[in-house]
Amino acid sequence: MNRRRCAAAITLVCALTVLTVPTAAYADPRPPHSGSADSGAADSGSKRSGSKGSGSDGSGSDGSGSDGSGSDGSGSDGSRSADTDRLQAVRQKIDDLYRQAGSATDAYNLAKEQSEKQSSEIVKLAQRIVRGQSKISALKKAAGAEARAQYRDSGLPPAAQLMLSGDPDSFLDGADRLRSGQQAQKNLLAEMDQTQKDLTAYTQDAADQWQKLESNRKKQAKNKKDIEQKIEAAKKLESGLAKKERARLKKLEEEQEFKAQTAWLSSGILKEINNKASAEGKKAVKFATDQIGKPYVWGATGPKSYDCSGLTSQAWAAAGNPIPRTSQEQWKQLPHVPVKDMRPGDLIIYFSDATHVGMYIGDGAMVNAPRPGRDVTIGGAGSMPILGVVRPDK
Repeated sequence: MNRRRCAAAITLVCALTVLTVPTAAYADPRPPHSGSADSGAADSGSKRSGSKGSGSDGSGSDGSGSDGSGSDGSGSDGSRSADTDRLQAVRQKIDDLYRQAGSATDAYNLAKEQSEKQSSEIVKLAQRIVRGQSKISALKKAAGAEARAQYRDSGLPPAAQLMLSGDPDSFLDGADRLRSGQQAQKNLLAEMDQTQKDLTAYTQDAADQWQKLESNRKKQAKNKKDIEQKIEAAKKLESGLAKKERARLKKLEEEQEFKAQTAWLSSGILKEINNKASAEGKKAVKFATDQIGKPYVWGATGPKSYDCSGLTSQAWAAAGNPIPRTSQEQWKQLPHVPVKDMRPGDLIIYFSDATHVGMYIGDGAMVNAPRPGRDVTIGGAGSMPILGVVRPDK
């Protein structure tokens, strides 16, 4: 099923590639049937005007009044135009809210990723602290054993015991043992001191990491609240429309994407984009297109749902090349390539704040998880403002 959807979507994009040329035919982004309907209405109007205008009543009144080509028609057109403008304003407001939610989602995902790293680091530091404490205990036992041995020898220091020895051979042997013992004791004390310093440093690092963890948790909570508020506001705007208006709203959204894709293709960019995917890129594309039809859920990384960067990061992880979690970090950390040099598997970063990402799959198309309320789908690579392109396996 996903393959058929993928093939159908790519066929549509390819058709746009062939048909889209800088002529007046595609200046209006509305689907072709809108134009034919208007044309049909015009033909009908002209026939009516001709038949009645030549009759006994004269050519003026019937043509301009009863046929609806006069003031009444203009009023109707004006009403439709005002209604379209209103829906366009609603669409823009909804888009802005989802964009803001997308930005907050990126911040949430980054804070979550950092929290996970900090938690892991705290665990490692805790393990080091436990090992350090065990080592200090062992060193203290060794020092205690040395002290007890000295007590058993009448409490005299080893040097004094050596001086009291009456046997020259024993004296020489004892001198060697004394030097070795003193060095061992010095090493023992030095090791204990260094271990104590390490333990103090580990404890401080753990405290610092804990503070960062708490800070990121607060950021997560704030961003989560912000995301939910923005999505709820967008849904409220959309649900306040009548069913027909919601359908028209979706149509306006598609027309806007079509218009942007048409302009992008009209630049002749596809004549320059002809690179083949790498072996890893093919795997990433296959994973991403296999997810077509699954819903967008903010913060999701699969397997049942994804957000935009969740889809791209998991696709490249499946290809054996882990990449940063968020679209902004993908833009910051991954190698950049010119748009004209992109190949299937490359990531297209959208909008000036890098808050959306899709994966180029060839033929002017990309796969992406668009926004809440939409499913993973194939769209035009130029259907949104492109910030740049990054290549995970460069």
